[in-house]
Amino acid sequence: MKKQNTKTDFHIELIPPKQDSQKLEEDLTLFASKFDKVMESGFTASITDNAMGLTAFQGHECIEELGLHTRPDQVLIHLNTFHTKRELHRILDGCEALGIKSLLVISGDGSPRLPKLKPADVEADNTAAVTSVELIRYIRKHYPSFTTGAAFNPYEPEEHEFEKLKRKLDAGASFVITQPIIEKNVVTEKLLNEYPKLPVIIEAWMSKKLYLLSDVVGYPIPEDAVFEPLDTLEKLKELYPGHGLYLSLLGFKTQYEIIEQMAKGDEK
Repeated sequence: MKKQNTKTDFHIELIPPKQDSQKLEEDLTLFASKFDKVMESGFTASITDNAMGLTAFQGHECIEELGLHTRPDQVLIHLNTFHTKRELHRILDGCEALGIKSLLVISGDGSPRLPKLKPADVEADNTAAVTSVELIRYIRKHYPSFTTGAAFNPYEPEEHEFEKLKRKLDAGASFVITQPIIEKNVVTEKLLNEYPKLPVIIEAWMSKKLYLLSDVVGYPIPEDAVFEPLDTLEKLKELYPGHGLYLSLLGFKTQYEIIEQMAKGDEK
């Protein structure tokens, strides 16, 4: 992962075009424009892997196909367990060839249209299903040049989530990205206290689509609730100084310039 400095360490979520897109050329052009902006700003492009179980092009495919100028320490590729072994190695080999070093390894969103890694594919003998733990361990063994990270969900039962985190860290994860937080979070505070040396990136929800946020956090948020993403982001910067911020569903037309100004202000 990129070392943090005085500039806010923003991780900007980028979602590659869907494979069944009816306007693929337009979507690819838009992806390229966003990617170039993130590189120029010095932020990290955090590229999803079949988000919400919808089949999309892989991040490294888009970078290679579009001939994008990549700064390897500013790219984070998401990788989930819904792949064949052949596809898994194609992704890892492709990222290595581009010089990309950082992976966020997650179990991922399933879909009947997507294959699923089998335990034998990742040399996992004592499990019925492949999770991020087995995948992290496999990558660390066969692709040691990658820095691997894991997800942390403060809305899951606390004891269970910390037990999962320990297994992820034991498997080789070296940083964590949380689920979206919209205020001071007790479980996240515990995470930071128990693992003071672990790089933790806090996810900030940048969309006003509260029904989607409700699905993530696991409790209903009224659609008429007052929620200003930029105000919440400022609050998270104050609550969790020194930690990276992962910006999901960022509005490039309405929010990106403001984010850049925030980062520039931190440098003064």
